[in-house]
Amino acid sequence: MQRNNVVPAWAGALAGVVAGAVALGVAQLVAGLLNPKAFPVVAVGNVVVDNTPAWLKEFAISTFGSNDKTVLIAGVLVVLAVVAAAIGVLALRRLRYGLVGLGAFGVVGIAAVMTRPGAGVFDVVPTLVGVGVGAWALTWLLARAVGESYGEAGEASYDSSDASSDASAWGSAASSAPDSGPATSAAPASVSSAPASAGLLSDESTPGEPASEAERPAVMRAGAEPYSFDRRRLLGGVAGGVAAAGVATVVGRLLGGSQEAESARVAVALPKPAVPVKPLPQGVDFGINGLSPFVTKNRDFYRVDTALIVPRVDPQQWKLRIHGMVDRPIELTYADLLKRPLTEEYVTLTCVSNEVGGEYIGNARWLGARMADLLREAGLQPGADMLLSTSDDGFTAGTPVDVVMDGRDALFAIAMNGQVLPVEHGFPVRQVVPGLYGYVSATKWVVDLKVTRFDQDEAYWTPRGWSAKGPIKTESRIDVPKDGASLTAGRTAIAGVAWAQHTGIDAVEVRVDRGEWRQAKLAQVPGPDTWRQWSLEWDATSGQHTIEVRATDAAGHTQTEQQAPPAPDGASGWHSIQVKVA
Repeated sequence: MQRNNVVPAWAGALAGVVAGAVALGVAQLVAGLLNPKAFPVVAVGNVVVDNTPAWLKEFAISTFGSNDKTVLIAGVLVVLAVVAAAIGVLALRRLRYGLVGLGAFGVVGIAAVMTRPGAGVFDVVPTLVGVGVGAWALTWLLARAVGESYGEAGEASYDSSDASSDASAWGSAASSAPDSGPATSAAPASVSSAPASAGLLSDESTPGEPASEAERPAVMRAGAEPYSFDRRRLLGGVAGGVAAAGVATVVGRLLGGSQEAESARVAVALPKPAVPVKPLPQGVDFGINGLSPFVTKNRDFYRVDTALIVPRVDPQQWKLRIHGMVDRPIELTYADLLKRPLTEEYVTLTCVSNEVGGEYIGNARWLGARMADLLREAGLQPGADMLLSTSDDGFTAGTPVDVVMDGRDALFAIAMNGQVLPVEHGFPVRQVVPGLYGYVSATKWVVDLKVTRFDQDEAYWTPRGWSAKGPIKTESRIDVPKDGASLTAGRTAIAGVAWAQHTGIDAVEVRVDRGEWRQAKLAQVPGPDTWRQWSLEWDATSGQHTIEVRATDAAGHTQTEQQAPPAPDGASGWHSIQVKVA
């Protein structure tokens, strides 16, 4: 086995990265035991999300779609890996440098954890334990690299004050040492009692050559022998560290409640609605290939929220508190909610981040308790105009009171398309409010509803540059054909969906190559709270063509041609595609 007299920088970097992975794995494990929300990586990621400006949020969503959270977590982990590698290299110079670096690492994690809403003093434990185990792992890995206890070996290094007097003896000892074994005992005896100040990392000098104090501190074993780099032992330790980190991470996630939450969800027996949904009229779905179906399947329904890790809420522990500007505060358990008269209705939800022609919209059949009924029981006080809802993970949304109380089916929903709410869509309870973008109305994992005023409270996105109130704009989208499609000349279908929730769509028009607007055929709808399919037959001719669409709602408003980005209150403009006909 080949040995070198110095430890290369890559070995320190590798030890640092693996020690960091062990620290995070152990932190995940402890967080799973105590509180999954106290995992420092998620806490740091949440800080990043909370401080992300609107333009960057839109860039992330438009670029990465529903994978934006995965990309963010991956980015945080990459940064942590780079920092951990630097810590490992520093530890080669001085072990205490590496330990100080890990300590700083921990301070950042603790600060992020403690800024999370509802954080408690014990939430620092996962980070503290993780950093402590990471420090041990770093020391252990570097010890394996030199073949002995690094902490003790560090005490047997040259001090800078001793280097000049002992340089000749060190050079004699080092130069006489064979590559495959330890150096001779010709090194000076004073080395064994020198204080700890030198590290294991060499500079550009060749192993075995003497180095001046300015170039490299001499590094010796406690028995007056030079350190030898043992690559095999280091890589063996790395493999063990990676395995330990992986096991701790997996177990931590399991302990975090994902399996328990899903088991609890499956065990829920949905009650029959007191107000069942009316049968859908014939003709709600044209059945055109590629056209969005009237009902979006749960697995296909868009997901946009601020939760880096989906909250796992135990329905047995869930409670909803309604308080603030009310005469009689209410606290409901999940069992209480299931016993209430429930309403079932089709409602289309839209994300404010949806670009013109975007996919962040879906239609589903929701089952839940009407919010207006609960608010009447609580007794709304005069002057209240805002409902500040809070998610289990701390997200807040501000919903206008008048919208909820005007007769529409605004729900505390417990089911979606005949199934208990999926965990990622808000199990056990979420809000569904027709006519408003989700950022001001569709709080998932909702646990608190404060009746207040817009001039007294702000929701999550308002101080970040978004409008306080988010009524949905009248919009339309072309689903068929796809943008950039190649078509065959002749009769072909142009089709899509249009929406103006709680107002309804009255007309959709299509034009090709800026010609005359033609009226599209509209599908049937059960009410004004859902999107509406439309279609038009087109005699396609050879060449490049531009197709545009616009909708008019039941209030007589035709969507504007003026293009606007999603921020601050929703995108606008006509959806346009280009196709090639051969």
